[in-house]
Order: sequence, then C-alpha cells, then structure tokens
Amino acid sequence: MAPHVLLTDPVKAPEPEKSKPNLGGATTQDLRVPIKTVESSDDLSSLSKRDIIIFSDFDGTIFMQDTGHILFDSYGCGADRREELDEQIKLGLRSFRDVSEEMWCSLNIPFENGFEVMKGALKIDPDFLEFHDFCIKNNIPFNVISAGLKPILRRVLDEFLGKKQSKHIDIIANDATISEDGKLWKPIWRHDTPLGHDKAASIQEYRTIASSESEDGSVPLIVFVGDGVSDLAAAREADVLFARRGLRLEEYCRESKIPHISFDTFKDIQTEIVRIMKEDTKKTAGAGKPMHYNPRANFWRKAIKKKNVPRFVKNSTKEDKMHLWPEAFTVKNQPEGERSSSPKA
Repeated sequence: MAPHVLLTDPVKAPEPEKSKPNLGGATTQDLRVPIKTVESSDDLSSLSKRDIIIFSDFDGTIFMQDTGHILFDSYGCGADRREELDEQIKLGLRSFRDVSEEMWCSLNIPFENGFEVMKGALKIDPDFLEFHDFCIKNNIPFNVISAGLKPILRRVLDEFLGKKQSKHIDIIANDATISEDGKLWKPIWRHDTPLGHDKAASIQEYRTIASSESEDGSVPLIVFVGDGVSDLAAAREADVLFARRGLRLEEYCRESKIPHISFDTFKDIQTEIVRIMKEDTKKTAGAGKPMHYNPRANFWRKAIKKKNVPRFVKNSTKEDKMHLWPEAFTVKNQPEGERSSSPKA
C-alpha cells in the first residue's frame, strides 16, 4: 500500500481521460478473434499482436461449488444415489453421458426455484470480476467450457456478473430442455460420444477457427484454467495450463510432470498472462507459433469412439482410465472438500 501523503496546499489534478474498451459485438464469432485496444490497466496493446483465447472450467474454478451437485442432492436423485452412480462410472458399468442423463432427469424443480437455491450456495472467485474486466479491456476472448447445462451457466453468470459483462463470455456446454413446471430436465448433448461433451474437441475447433481468421497468420495462444482431473482432456489441448492450487488437477500435473502454473485466484492468472505475453513478444514478436506452443496430439480421444466403452474401461489400468476418460475418473483418497467425479459443469 502506498504511504499516505498530506498536501498542505492541494491542487486538484485533472482526471485522466479513460479510454473506452472495444467490447465488440459480443457474439460467438466476435469473441473468437480478439481485436486489440488502447491503454488500460495491465494493457497488452504495446506487446505482440498474438491472439490469446482463454477457456475455463466452471465448477470449482470460477465458482467454488458444483452447480449440478447442489440440485441433484436436494431436488433430484439425492447424494447417496449420486455416489452410487459415480461408482458405476468408475467401474465402467455405464458411460459418463448415461449417468449424467439420469442425474439431470431426476430433477423435479422449476428452473427459477432451482436457481434461487444455487444463488444462495455459490461463491465466486474473489478476483474473477476484475480478471474478466481485464479480458474485455484487452479484447481477450474468455470462454466457459463445461460438461454441464448452458441455461444454468448463463443464468448464474448473468446474476453474479450482470448481463452487461456476462454477454462477453461464450459458453461451450450442453444445452437442455427444461419444462416450465420443472418435472422435465433433458440434456441436449453437444457431442455424440460417451462423454456428451468432448472438451478437447471443442478447444481444437476454436483453435482452428482462430488460426484461420488471424490477420497475419499467427497461431493464437490457447490458455486453459481448471481445478480437477476431469479437466485434463481440455487441459492437454492448451498451450498454457493454470491449475487451482491444492486441488486434484495441480496434484496430478505434478505427479505426471505436466507443465502447469498453479494459482490461488484469477489475479494470479492475470499477472502470469501479462508476463507470458511479454516473453512471447521478446522471443517471437508475435509471429508464427507462440513460445509456449503445445504440439502434443490427443491420442486418448480415439478411445471414446469405441462402441463398447464399458468393456474397454474394465480392461484399462487406472492411469489409462484417467488419461482416456478424464471427464469420468478421479483417484481414490481425494483431499477433503474436493468434488467427486460425478457430472459437473
């Protein structure tokens, strides 16, 4: 904190003129390709022209709690049944998508009533609002990538961020049909796979689009932010991975020697992104591939195309399961307070 200075003859200095950030059209296509802005706090406009695209998990990352668990445990199948379904996934008896559908379809509560319950239970990362403002000012697309239901995620963001800010976040998730009386909750899956939403494939799609739309042909820097092993499929597609400190994704990255940056709040991520872009500017001048480019192929995705996933799961080792189906598998003896591996947004 700067020291307090008492002026005996104060002179009112003119307030600096604030520059308006270019907010764009707030459409999915606009968010995919950043447009540089003028001066701002932690301004990146003086650095390289490389595009940055951020993808973030929702539950346990932006928000500390799991939206699905709040609903399932109180107005659906209940905590005991949810744990039984988790076990079926781990044993390879049923796919993640099949179990998720049972959980969502077990709900019997009108959408707005369910939202009021979630609103009272959810807590947002203390520095996320400031970080999202940083993204808007620097025209960095921020995308939520989730295995949950888009209507829920949008409603939560609208409430906690306000619609003016929320509209700048593109949500990549499953859709849903929800009846007015709340007796029908039916997921509309994004991908026809045992996962329902292949996060890795979604990031690849965005990377391809952004690269093709880049004015100078440079490759965008893909950033992923997550907290659990369920984020590994998407995390492996990123150039820079941020893992919430003290949770399973960070632990797994350390065990497997996966390059990552630990964070406590989104303020840490903001600081690191500025640092990374300064290094990238110095070494590449924003041309070609970014300094942290990740060339690894996602070989594990081949497994989800198998017709008989349960049998393939049973014949796989624990480590293989975590690599091939990170959306469904975690390890035993998780730290207290960490979420289980049931469907998450």
